[in-house]
Amino acid sequence: MNLKTVLVLLALALATIFALEYADINALIQRELEKAPQFLAACCESDGTNLVTLTTAPRGFKSGDRVTWFVLFHSVAGTGYYLSPVGLEVLVDHGDLHVSRWQLHKVFYNGRYFASTGDLEQEFVAGALEVVRLKQPQADAVLGSMKPRRPPGSPGPLQFEPQGPRYSVRNNRVTFQGWSVAFGMNPNTGPRLFDIRYRGERIVYELSLQEALALYSSNCPGGMSTRYLDGSFGIGRFAYELIQGLDCPYTATYVDQHYLAETDTPKTNQNSLCIFEHDSALPLRRHFSDSQSFYYGGLRKNTLVIRTISTLINYDYIWDFMFHASGAVEVRVHATGYISSSFFHGQGTDYGSRVGPHTLGTMHLHHIHYKVDLDVDGQLNSLETQDMEYQFVKDPWSTQNTIERPYLRRERLEKEDEAAFPLNVPMPRYLSFVSPNPNKWEHPRSYRIQIISFAGKHLPTNSSMERAVSWGRYQLAVTRRKEEEPTSTSIYNQNDPWTPTVAFADFINNETITNEDLVAWITVGFLHVPHAEDIPNTVTVGNGVGFFLRPYNYFNEDPSVDSSDSVYFSSEQDVGACGANPLACLSSAATCAPRLPPFHFGGFLNLSLAPPLGGL
Repeated sequence: MNLKTVLVLLALALATIFALEYADINALIQRELEKAPQFLAACCESDGTNLVTLTTAPRGFKSGDRVTWFVLFHSVAGTGYYLSPVGLEVLVDHGDLHVSRWQLHKVFYNGRYFASTGDLEQEFVAGALEVVRLKQPQADAVLGSMKPRRPPGSPGPLQFEPQGPRYSVRNNRVTFQGWSVAFGMNPNTGPRLFDIRYRGERIVYELSLQEALALYSSNCPGGMSTRYLDGSFGIGRFAYELIQGLDCPYTATYVDQHYLAETDTPKTNQNSLCIFEHDSALPLRRHFSDSQSFYYGGLRKNTLVIRTISTLINYDYIWDFMFHASGAVEVRVHATGYISSSFFHGQGTDYGSRVGPHTLGTMHLHHIHYKVDLDVDGQLNSLETQDMEYQFVKDPWSTQNTIERPYLRRERLEKEDEAAFPLNVPMPRYLSFVSPNPNKWEHPRSYRIQIISFAGKHLPTNSSMERAVSWGRYQLAVTRRKEEEPTSTSIYNQNDPWTPTVAFADFINNETITNEDLVAWITVGFLHVPHAEDIPNTVTVGNGVGFFLRPYNYFNEDPSVDSSDSVYFSSEQDVGACGANPLACLSSAATCAPRLPPFHFGGFLNLSLAPPLGGL
């Protein structure tokens, strides 16, 4: 190994923060807090030992910086501390290789900056510091407690399989009604699927999560400087055990995930991925005929779901990959968990909403990036767009009048630059990966990409760290597939975003994308301005975004027409007879309640009490 390689590896190692380093930082902060005993007693009813810290990132303003703001909160057992800031934040310089030379650079309290905790204490003792006196929160009344306020009620509806699962899982491959999918988990970037096939034909070679960005605002330094790139913390690593009957249906299939991080011993997150068939209680398609002949035809929307959930500091992301009988793939992410907060002071509501006596729910955006390596009827694909325009034409039957006739404008995109669609700019309503081969009706076999997103504004391109998240410039970018461009980001971009290891913008260099092996890179997200109803924590309702991969002339007809779940009966039939109507058979097929296995959860067994991102 040459010297250059050694230096590169050293630089990458220094760009990463491990649990041991957080422990050393917390020890330093604890020593510094001991220099302000009277202030801590007055502001927080604390001696410093009952406060916890929350890291921020990135760590400075230029390559080589290793200076991090840590926000302090009251610690309350059994509930999230993220809503209990005490107004105190400290800036730690931990760039030196010798821990003994680490030091506090700045201290922030309630809108003011100080050189040290000693200076803070001196100002307080002199009566020159305005202090907001906070009581130590009590566990039974803490803001954000998720403990039930009422005793359990009667059980709600329960989904179960009357004759057992209709899917099968063998090793890391699941099959279901024509679908075949290989699933896995990257400890850094999270869930990823390979070799997605429908009816034996590969549709997607790789479908994988790439990154999750959470970018915050505040009038406190910790909040205003936070741009979390969750891949650096470990989206897959922090996908913990799922709760039967809540995170997934009780009878779902649960799968362990194994990873290697910060140790030479493999670790296991048991039952951290689930697979189940979901009855959406919505018809996939249906029609009731009330003219000429009387009949009903329809099909339930039953979907195979592969799910995992990552807890990334305060937020919980629910990652879903769904496979429909129509040949469509749906990808969706929901955000829940706790909002992050700052201490409310001054003009705090310019940066969020007040959600507690001294708590500012800080405005932030979530941007999620995916890689979709489609292989539509083979590896060689092109990109086609379709949209509507109006043309004004003379009425053929009344030439003195004009009519606004919609027409379909088709375009084949030739270059990568044409296929890079900026975030929040209207893009063609129909955009498809097309094959050179036609279907029965002489249209190219294709799959359409349909994005559902409410993303906030991307970081300005003149930001010094924007290149590290330059994938966020685009809601969709299509590039030629290259082995040297496997991911859109790097785990090292978090702590050195000013000289990113991977800059996605460099992937787009105007190469030809006609009849090539192509990759779609998709960004989805939403702007979150917290509100009172985010207490105790954020609900999934309205906080879900994603995209569809939908067959578009790929088949000659909707493939679900072959489903054995189809229902059809006419006015000439006995609708109560099983032979004519399978719905009439449910009462006999599902008379017995399922024999449910005992509830089990062992997800706390492998965790230490110290938060993974550092608490005092």
